[in-house]
Amino acid sequence: MKSNTGDWVRTLRRQLGLTQSQLAERLGVTFVTVSRWETGQARPNRLALKALSSLSEIVPEAGPPGKATGQLEIRETQAPYVAAPTVPVPDFHTESETVRLFVEGERLRYGHLFSPTFGVETAMIDPVPHQISAVYQHMLSQPRLRFLLADDAGAGKTIMTGLYVREMLNRRLIRRVLIVPPAGLVGNWKRELRTLFSLQFREVTGPDCRLDNPFVGIGSDLAIVSVDTLAGGKAFERLSDPQTSPYDLVVFDEAHKLSATRNSDLTCETTERYKLAELIAGAEPLQESRPPCRLPWHAHHLILLTATPHMGKEFPYYALWRLLEPNLLGTMEAYSQFPREAKALHFLRRTKEEMIQFDRQRVFPARESNTVTYDLSPSERELYEEMTSYISTYYNRAKMLNRSASRLAMSVLQRRAASSTWALLRSLERRLDRLDKYITAIMAREMTERELQTQQEELGRKVLDVEDNMTSEDEAAQDGQEQRDAAEEEAMAATTATNLAELQVEKIQVTEVLDLARRVHEAGQDSKFEKLRETLQDERFKGEKMLIFTEHRDTMEFLVRRLEALGYTSQVAHIHGGLAYQEREAQVEEFRSRSRFMVATDAAGEGINLQFCWIMVNYDIPWNPARIEQRFGRIHRYKQTHDPVVLVNMIADKTREGRVLKTVLGKLETIRRTPEIGDKVFDVIGRLFQGVSLSEIIMRAVIEDKADEVSASLENQASLEKVKTIEEDDAKLRLGGDVASQLPALLVQRERDQFNRLLPGYVRRFVEKTAQRQGVGIAGDLNGQFYLERLPLPVTLALEEVAGGRRIPLTVNKPRDGEDVLFLRPGEPFFDRYSDYFCERVSHDALRGATFVDSYATEPYLYHLALVSTVRRADPEFPEVFASDHVLEMRLVALSQGLNGEPRECPVELLMVLRPASYVSPLALPSHDQVSQALLHARSYLDETVVHPMARGRVEQLIASLNSRDAFILTGFDYQEAELLQSRAKLRERADAGDAAAKRSLEAVKKKQRGLAAQRERALAILRREPELIEVGEIAFLAHALVLPSTDPLDKERHDQEIERIAMQVARVHEESLGAKVDDVSTPELAQLAGFEKSPGFDLLSRRPAEIRRCIEVKGRRAIGDIELTENEWAKAANLRQDYWLYVVYDCATAHPRLLRVQDPFAKLLVRAKGGVVVDEASVFEAAEDTSR
Repeated sequence: MKSNTGDWVRTLRRQLGLTQSQLAERLGVTFVTVSRWETGQARPNRLALKALSSLSEIVPEAGPPGKATGQLEIRETQAPYVAAPTVPVPDFHTESETVRLFVEGERLRYGHLFSPTFGVETAMIDPVPHQISAVYQHMLSQPRLRFLLADDAGAGKTIMTGLYVREMLNRRLIRRVLIVPPAGLVGNWKRELRTLFSLQFREVTGPDCRLDNPFVGIGSDLAIVSVDTLAGGKAFERLSDPQTSPYDLVVFDEAHKLSATRNSDLTCETTERYKLAELIAGAEPLQESRPPCRLPWHAHHLILLTATPHMGKEFPYYALWRLLEPNLLGTMEAYSQFPREAKALHFLRRTKEEMIQFDRQRVFPARESNTVTYDLSPSERELYEEMTSYISTYYNRAKMLNRSASRLAMSVLQRRAASSTWALLRSLERRLDRLDKYITAIMAREMTERELQTQQEELGRKVLDVEDNMTSEDEAAQDGQEQRDAAEEEAMAATTATNLAELQVEKIQVTEVLDLARRVHEAGQDSKFEKLRETLQDERFKGEKMLIFTEHRDTMEFLVRRLEALGYTSQVAHIHGGLAYQEREAQVEEFRSRSRFMVATDAAGEGINLQFCWIMVNYDIPWNPARIEQRFGRIHRYKQTHDPVVLVNMIADKTREGRVLKTVLGKLETIRRTPEIGDKVFDVIGRLFQGVSLSEIIMRAVIEDKADEVSASLENQASLEKVKTIEEDDAKLRLGGDVASQLPALLVQRERDQFNRLLPGYVRRFVEKTAQRQGVGIAGDLNGQFYLERLPLPVTLALEEVAGGRRIPLTVNKPRDGEDVLFLRPGEPFFDRYSDYFCERVSHDALRGATFVDSYATEPYLYHLALVSTVRRADPEFPEVFASDHVLEMRLVALSQGLNGEPRECPVELLMVLRPASYVSPLALPSHDQVSQALLHARSYLDETVVHPMARGRVEQLIASLNSRDAFILTGFDYQEAELLQSRAKLRERADAGDAAAKRSLEAVKKKQRGLAAQRERALAILRREPELIEVGEIAFLAHALVLPSTDPLDKERHDQEIERIAMQVARVHEESLGAKVDDVSTPELAQLAGFEKSPGFDLLSRRPAEIRRCIEVKGRRAIGDIELTENEWAKAANLRQDYWLYVVYDCATAHPRLLRVQDPFAKLLVRAKGGVVVDEASVFEAAEDTSR
C-alpha cells in the first residue's frame, strides 16, 4: 500500500466510481469516517485496510471525466457503476441522549460554523486588535490567499499565521501546510505551533531527505523545513517527487531573505532561496537555473512574512510582490500600474506605534537605551595595545597580499579582545595550535611552502564573515557548534605567512600576547565584568530578570562562571546556537521560572521570546547594527507588560573600536530623543546601515588609529534625515493598517464572538455525558482539573502519546501560563481522538434517530443533520494548479420538517433545547413510507436550496471578475513582452562587442520570448477553466430525530406564553429603572434586529452605565416551584459565567410578581438532571442577589 493513505483511499474510491457514502456503505463505516481517512485526520484500522485491499483487487477502468456544458452549470459527483445510494430509514429507537451527544460532537468538530473566531477560542493566545483584523478581515476572507504580511518585528506574525492555519484546517479548506523559515527559527515555529495551536508539525532536516522522502506519508501533511535545507539539492528533489502531494499552503518567514537583483541590461540575479520561492509560487524564473529545476505543482495559498519588506531598493521589494501574482505582476511596470485596492488584497503592514489594545492602550511599551562606559585597567590596557599592534601588522600584510581570510582572522581577534580576555585567550590558543600544525607539517615534509600558499588562497575563497554577512536568524548549528564559531575557527587557520620562517616569527608574537592574556585573566580583575556587576546592583534593576547578550560562546561561559561565583548559583540560564531547540526551550523555561539571568549568544537569541523580562544588556556591541535591532526584539514584543523596556550597552570608550561604537550609539540616542521619531529608531537600525560594513569601518579605525576621523564619517549614515526618509518610505507601504479606525467594529464583533463561544461549557458537557455512556470514570473536578479513567484502549494510547507517558491532569478551561495541564478542546489531538471514538461508535445509531419533546410544538416534526460541501475538481490538463480535488466550502446543516411539510433550516443545536422523550407510543411514530418520503424531500431541499446556491455563488463570483482578471493577465504579459524587447536590444549591443556573458544572457532572453505566448495562453486557460471545475459535493445525512409536542401539564405551565411575557416585562422594567439599555434577543428574529446573526442563547442583553453588561436568562412561574434550564442554556451559563444572570420571576399570576436574580448560576446553583437541568426554589432564594442592584 502507498505510504500516503489518504491519497490511496481517495484514488481507490474514484477508480471504483463510488461516492464517499457508497464506499462507507460497502465497508460498514460512516461517510464521515471515509472523509477523515481521505483528509488524513484518521487512518483505517486493520479490518478496514483488509477490506480496502480486497476492493483494490477488483478496480474497473475509470470512466472519462464529465465535462461541463456551460459556465453556470453546477455538476454533481456521479457514480457510473453503482446505483444512487439508499438512505437508511430512521426508526427513532436510539436513546435520545446518544443522538444529542453525537450531534454535539459534530457541532464541536465544525465549531467555526457556530463561533466565527473558533480558532481564538481553542488557541493558547489572547490576540490584540491588529492580529484579529489581519486573520479574520484580511486573510480568511480570500478563497486564494497570496499575501505579504509585513507588520513590524515582534507584532506576532507567527501567531497570526498559526491562527490562520488553525482556522483553515478547522474549515477543511487545507490539509497540507509547509512552513519555510530560516534555520535559526525552525525550533521556534515548531514550538509555538505546538504549544499555542496544538499543531504537531514535523521538522524536516537534510539527513531525513537522504534516508527517505519526508514529504510523503503519515506525518508529512504539516511540515517545517529551513529555507536553505529545502533549497538544497536532496530536499527539493524529494519535494518535487511525483509521489509528493501538493502543499495547499506554503509560508516563507523572513521573506526579505528571498532576494533578487536586476542589472542595467534588465537581466536578473537571484539567490537559491528566491529560486525556490519562484518554483513554489509558480513564477517563471528570473534567472535560469542550470540544470533547470521544476516543481510539478504550485502552492494554492502562499504567505510571505517579513518586518522589512522594503530595504530601500525597489526591485527586491517588487520581486516579493511578483511571487504573489506571477502572471499579473511579471514586471515592475505591471506592479506600478496595479490598482491600490487590488494591492490591499495582498499586503498588510502596521507599525508598532499603530498597534493598540482593545482598551486603546499601546501594545508595545516605550524603549529606553543607556550606554555605560568603563576604563581598562593598566594590565588590560597593555594587553589591548599589544594585541592591536599584532593585529595591525598582520591585517595590513593581509591587505597587501589580498588575503581576505587573514584579514577576517584579525577582525575576529579584535572583536574577541573587545568581548572578554577569556574569549581572546581561547582564540589565541587556537591560533597558536594552527601555527604549530603548519610548522610541524612543513618540518616533517608533509606540506610544502607552496602547498601552504595554495591552501591559504583556497581558504580565502570559501571563508565567510558570518557577523558581517548574516543576521542571527540565518545562522544554523553545525554538529553542536554555532555557525559563526565554526566560521571563525576556520578563519583562525588563515595566515599571511608564505614560508616556515614567517610562521615561526608569527608564532613567537602570538605566544607573547597569549602569555600576557593568561596573566591578565589569572589576575582575576576584569573591568568590564565589574561594570556589569555595578549594573546588576543598580537600585532600579535589583531582583529583576536580566537578558545578557554576548557575541561569543567563550564569553558566555565566562559570564556564567563569574555570575555563579557572585552567589547566583542556579540563577543563571544560558543559550548558545549549538543547543538543540528542545534544550533551548528548557533553558527559557528555567529563566522564566527560577533564574534571574539569561546569558545568550546571537545565534541562540533568534527565535526565543522573553517578554517576561524587561532589561537587556549588550555585554558586546555587535559590529553588525541589524543584530542590535534583533536582540532588542527578544524582549520588546507582543505581551511585554513592563513600561519601559531598558537596554544597557557596555563600551570601553577609550579603545579605538569603542570610540566608534559610542559615536554610533550616541547618534541613535540623539535621534530617539526627537519627538517625531522617538524609539522608532530602534526598528530601523539595520536599514540605516544597509550597504555599509560597520565591521570594515571599525577595523579601519583600529588599524589606522583614526577613530575620530572614522566616527565623523558616520554622521551622514546615522542621521535624522535618513531615519525620516525610511519612515516616509514605510508610510507609502502601509495598506489596511489603521487599527484605531477599525477598533469600534472590532469591539462590537468581539462582544458577539463572546456570546457565540463554545468553550468551555459545551466541551465540558460533552466530556461529562460521553464519559458516562462509555463507562469512563472522571476523577477530580470537571470545572477545574480532572483525570479520565478506564478509557478505551485506542483513546488511552492517544492520551499517552500526547502526554508523553505522564499522568497529566485535564481541563476544559484555558490554562494559565505555565500551568501543567492538558487543555481539552477541538483541534487538540487527544480530545479529537476521544470525540471521534465516541461519534464513530454511535454514528449508525444517530442515523437510526431518536425521539425528543418540544414544549412549544403543536405538531410532530423531524430533525435532520447533514454535511454538505462544494468542491473544485482536479483537472489533469493543469496539474500545477488543479492537481487534486479542493474543498471550497463545507457546512453542517440542520433541517426541521413537518411529517408532511416543507423542510426549513433550523439551528444545529436544536436538540440541546429539547427534552428526551421518556416513552413514545408506537402509534405516535410515523410510518416507514412517511419517513422515506420525508427524507427524499429533505435531500432534494438541501440539494436545491442549500448546496447548489453555495456552488453557484462561487461560480458567479469567479465569472463576475473574469473579464478584469483576464485584462490584468493580458496587461501583465504585454509588460513582460516589452521588457524582454528592451533587454534584448541592450544585450545585443554587448554581445556584438564580443561579451560572452551577454551572448548567454541574450539566448536566455530569446528563449523567454519564444515561450511567452504559450505561457499567456495557459494562464488564460487556467483562469477560464476554474469556474467549470466547481461542483456540488456530497450530501450526507449524519443524524435524525423525531420531535413530538409535549403532553405534560407541567410543561404547559412552564411555557405558558402569558407567564413568560409577564416575567420578561418584570425583568426588563427592573433593568431600565437602573438606566440600562435593554435588547430582547429571546428569538432569532429579535436577535437579528439587535444586530446578532442568531440567538445568543439568553433572553435579554442589558447594558448599564459604565459599560456594565448583563446577559439575562428569564424564567417565570405562575406561583413558585422548580426552574428548568435547557442543556443549551446551562452550557451558555458555563461559558459566560460572571456576565450570565438568571432572573427568576415568581408569582406571575398575581398582582405582585417577585424578581430574584442570580449571577453566575453555573457556579452558585445546585442542579439535578431532567432533560436539561432543574433548580429548586430553595436554591434560587439562597443564591439570589440584593434586589436593589
